[in-house]
Amino acid sequence: MISPGPFSRQAAMTRSPDPGYIASYANGRLRQQSDRALSGLSRCTLCPRGCRVDRVAGELGVCRTGRFARVASFTPHFGEERPLVGNLGSGTIFFTHCNLLCLFCQNFEISHEGAGEEVSDEELAAMMIALQEQGCHNINFVSPSHVVPQILKALEIAVAMGLRVPLVFNTGGYDLPETLELLEGVVDIYMPDFKFWDAGIAERACQAADYPQVVQAAIREMHRQVGDLALDEDGIARRGLLVRHLVLPGGLAGTRQVMRFIAGEISRDTYVNVMSQYRPCGRAHTLKGLHNRLTPAEYHAAVQAALDEGIHRLDSLNRGRRRQ
Repeated sequence: MISPGPFSRQAAMTRSPDPGYIASYANGRLRQQSDRALSGLSRCTLCPRGCRVDRVAGELGVCRTGRFARVASFTPHFGEERPLVGNLGSGTIFFTHCNLLCLFCQNFEISHEGAGEEVSDEELAAMMIALQEQGCHNINFVSPSHVVPQILKALEIAVAMGLRVPLVFNTGGYDLPETLELLEGVVDIYMPDFKFWDAGIAERACQAADYPQVVQAAIREMHRQVGDLALDEDGIARRGLLVRHLVLPGGLAGTRQVMRFIAGEISRDTYVNVMSQYRPCGRAHTLKGLHNRLTPAEYHAAVQAALDEGIHRLDSLNRGRRRQ
């Protein structure tokens, strides 16, 4: 099994209301959702790619993942948003491969090149427990869209082992509402990217011209399930929606339109991280405009656009290495 990253501090868990999946486990709903999700792997249409391959039999679609998830690493992470990190870190599990495959991905070796190891449901559950025991405030599933059934199966095991911290669904936003419905009452915190407003840019960067429409529907469903981000008395996220938006050079992300959508059609109280750390990675050099670095002026203009459109809950710590 993959070893956790270095971490020395131990901490007792503070008492807070139980995450939603505790009740779902107790009333049998988690088992029903898990079984339903797993059955979908036999002709997989869990994400908008709609590959229709039999992943249980070992057939591979765009996500290059079969019956069992692959994991690149799991560790307490301190480069995430302030409400996730707190003092003890966010317990991140980085899944190998991706259903979106942005050509400029910061974690190209994981998403495109497949760095990581296949893990059983039991091993994935053990990772969750290990991160909780190290004091992490949450379990943060990074790039989880293609492994929803595996997460749900592992969660059944982890709850029986004593898992009690909130779950974060940290996604590129290329998610179907029908699949997200399988996570209702399970995921506490949704953290989607809203990457592009323009279909042409999405097609060039990800071969996903439908991304703008897909991510809008996904964010609506996420907000319906969990509402605006709610924090405890220590400022730690317990439940709700947190949206990330990576500012791209040349205004290619369509920041103003994205912020207008969030404020006008989701909630003006949405917690948003307008991210400044774009740099040309992977095959970004093949895309006109994306071979440039983001300038400070472009970033500040993007933040001002968010404020102009009515977004007022902006993450104040834009730091660390995050998925692009």
